[in-house]
Amino acid sequence: MNTEALAAVAGTDRIALLESFVRIVEAGNLSAAALQVGSTQPTMSRRLQTLERLLGVRLLQRSTHAVTLTDDGRRCYERAKELIADWHSFESELRGAGDEPAGRLRVVAPHAFGQHQLVGPLVDYLKRHPRLTVEWLLHDRVPDFTAEGIDCAIKVGEVDDPSVVALRLGAVHRIAIAAPELIGSGPPPSRPEELERLPWLALQTFYRTEVVLTHETTGEEVRLPIRPRLSTDGLYAVRRAALLGLGAAVVSSWAVDEDIAAGTLLHLAPQWQAAPLPVHLVFPPARFYPARLRRFIDVMRAALPQAVGHPRG
Repeated sequence: MNTEALAAVAGTDRIALLESFVRIVEAGNLSAAALQVGSTQPTMSRRLQTLERLLGVRLLQRSTHAVTLTDDGRRCYERAKELIADWHSFESELRGAGDEPAGRLRVVAPHAFGQHQLVGPLVDYLKRHPRLTVEWLLHDRVPDFTAEGIDCAIKVGEVDDPSVVALRLGAVHRIAIAAPELIGSGPPPSRPEELERLPWLALQTFYRTEVVLTHETTGEEVRLPIRPRLSTDGLYAVRRAALLGLGAAVVSSWAVDEDIAAGTLLHLAPQWQAAPLPVHLVFPPARFYPARLRRFIDVMRAALPQAVGHPRG
């Protein structure tokens, strides 16, 4: 290596090189890694080559579409993750609790919940921390955190993956609703059994052929078999179809509060509700969590009780 190259390597931020290397490995190729960190493929390639020159070993076997770790690369990858975590922990301790979070946070949020109830807390979080940016991705599955470069996900429903950390933030209350035209001129149903005669809509993420309602005081449980006219995985689609009079449905109470207040939807069997759905903040386990994630957790813990609403009496 010539003198100029040695000088360039000596002046390189070694932690940044290790972070780029880890990102390349976890993303699976240079282009995906570059996209995740807002860089370019040539830049990521140069960082990898600089790290290899610095260490004097070949870390990756590169092909057109993927990278494969060499034996030295596997050892480097495991140690690099430890060093990065140790460095961030050390840096955080020195700066103290007042350290202003910076950088980019990539979050997956449920499609409907993430468009409506969580945008307010998200905006508050960003206004409070001007050095942060957030990539807010809306879909209802728990992501592959490593491959997709995701910091955390908000999940409505149970989390059954033991390999992730799941912090319970609250619960979404669910009620049965329908448009007045579906009920007719008589009084709205007050008992679950009266709902069996109605056509139904299914939010198939949570129910398909059966609705289970529980009395809020006695705990009595009633199971209603249903044959849905429409099944969908979209909460907004179910709400809209209900407003148009196609069928009854069980939905999150926050999504229909305004419709019920306006009289465009009726709360059916108001003493009964479906089981609340837990809301979790999910993220991969690590020895150290950056300030941007820790502050986001704090904001969501405080905001969720208001965002999910309260059961109706």
